[in-house]
Amino acid sequence: MIIGVPKEIKISENRVGMTEAGVRQLVKEGHSLFVEKDAGVGSGISNEQYEKAGAKILATKAEVYQKVDMIVKVKEPLPDEYELMRENQILYTYLHLAAEPKLTKVLCERKVKAIAYETIQLTDGSLPLLVPMSEVAGRMATQIGAFYLQKDHGGKGILLGGVTGVRPGKVTIIGGGIVGTNAAKMAVGLGADVTVLDVSTPRLEYLDDIFGGRITTLYSNQANIETCVAESDLLVGGVLITGHKAPTLVTKQMVSGMQKGTVVVDVAVDQGGCIETCRPTSHTHPTYEVDGVIHYCVPNMPGVVSRTSTYALTNVTLKYASMLAAMGVEDAIMKDKALFKGLNVYGGHVCYEPVAKDLGLEYKPFKQ
Repeated sequence: MIIGVPKEIKISENRVGMTEAGVRQLVKEGHSLFVEKDAGVGSGISNEQYEKAGAKILATKAEVYQKVDMIVKVKEPLPDEYELMRENQILYTYLHLAAEPKLTKVLCERKVKAIAYETIQLTDGSLPLLVPMSEVAGRMATQIGAFYLQKDHGGKGILLGGVTGVRPGKVTIIGGGIVGTNAAKMAVGLGADVTVLDVSTPRLEYLDDIFGGRITTLYSNQANIETCVAESDLLVGGVLITGHKAPTLVTKQMVSGMQKGTVVVDVAVDQGGCIETCRPTSHTHPTYEVDGVIHYCVPNMPGVVSRTSTYALTNVTLKYASMLAAMGVEDAIMKDKALFKGLNVYGGHVCYEPVAKDLGLEYKPFKQ
């Protein structure tokens, strides 16, 4: 198969869809790789490294899309890329279509075979291609929150870990999944007073066990959320319902009741956000204020720690890229149940039920 790796164009997105090692592996398996010029520079991978691995460098994005059977990316295509996609071309990337009605319509109209990293799901319910970026984003959430809590960045002037004789900062994390767990690891490491809320009692038991009582675990309901939000110095939203738009758990009224200079980081913003006052921002203008509360809502947080993120991502995406390249979409998804769940758009229709439901579109399951 002919595979293309275009340069990402989302603001401050420095990741790339494949490392030079990934290229080398696919070339070894008999495939042809085309990489857009300077696609890997933001992740510290040069054109020469890609060429040495066996790829051919193309000068423009249009050339890449025109020549290849499968596009391997990091983030969803932006409007400048819509016209470049062709019928029956495979698109393999993060899509988050439940929050992208326009893109979903374009993928259907152009009859692209779209496979979303974030909905590839193993039988135990885990999302292997989302895990590494969720780890990165969760750890960054605490790091970023600590930064914006500084007075010179508009915050309350709180040191998360406190010092002798002064209480530590209070961190509330809504969602105890991969994002929440990693945010908690960083917050505990800094010495903060950490509370994690989740609706899964087994998950709360697990977190209580691994943190050895160093965090407070609470069942996630409106009363507990209201109390914790009001007391927070840093609030992290890390709720994910696979494929669906994130539920709104923190209302505007709750945010209005927070102290000025408090920081909110909504990692779920790429799925619509779980905090009502959140809207997508970018790395160039990452924050805004609502009632004096600082909001950080960048959908591609890992894009600025691109070296770490790109290599972590290729570690998990390459397996399925190899299957798709060797067998094509139809045979690959029939052979692998996890990959089957990754298929979001096929033959001009949405074939992933949660996306169709959230966008009010016809759901047409894939049939071979």
